[in-house]
Amino acid sequence: MTALPLISLRSVSRTYRTDGIAVTAVRNVSFDIAPGEIVAVMGPSGSGKSTLMNMIGLLDLPSEGAVHLEGANVAALSEDRRSSLRARSIGFVFQSYNLLARHNAVENVALPLVYCGVSRKERLARAEQSLQAVGMLHRAHHFPRQLSGGEQQRVAIARALIASPLIVLADEPTGALDSRTGAEILALFAALNRTGQTIVMITHDPGIATQCRRTIRLHDGELVSDETVAELLPRRSAAS
Repeated sequence: MTALPLISLRSVSRTYRTDGIAVTAVRNVSFDIAPGEIVAVMGPSGSGKSTLMNMIGLLDLPSEGAVHLEGANVAALSEDRRSSLRARSIGFVFQSYNLLARHNAVENVALPLVYCGVSRKERLARAEQSLQAVGMLHRAHHFPRQLSGGEQQRVAIARALIASPLIVLADEPTGALDSRTGAEILALFAALNRTGQTIVMITHDPGIATQCRRTIRLHDGELVSDETVAELLPRRSAAS
């Protein structure tokens, strides 16, 4: 039996109105994301990546077509139900980290569990586990201003992972980092994917695509290619 896709987009379009003028940011896009995939969604500025990200992340609804999460049409859900589903199913990582300056690392990581009704003691315990997973437990009580850009992004990734989401959605996750630190963050995403975590990275950087088995490309709001490679690296021989 074929596994049910985590996310399905079917003939999705999104049109905005600005000063009475209709602008279609995404036009007739369809694809599935399966459990365990690591996918790059690429395109130049204005290609519709951010709009697509908002629909995949259940932050916005399509003007036409349908977005399904594990088979459920999210447009048929109430706003409260979509918000609850988003909190439990989607982990977000942003280019600017979006950490709260007045909270230390472990408190920042624990924040999503506030909306899931988890006790403070359990929130902090799970936040420490999540920081451990990204190699940042030793910085748990440091504030964002005391952390480098790469360390802040690791904390942001820990926050995205804390609710055990179905999908981690990363928007230009290395855009604010130098090349070496960016490579370390991409290696972390790859390691997380090897544990079974589904990851979608929104980017204009071709280097990110080399770290993903699948690359979806947008141009002027339309899907222009959807390519999958069999292997990123040669398989190790049995003798190695």
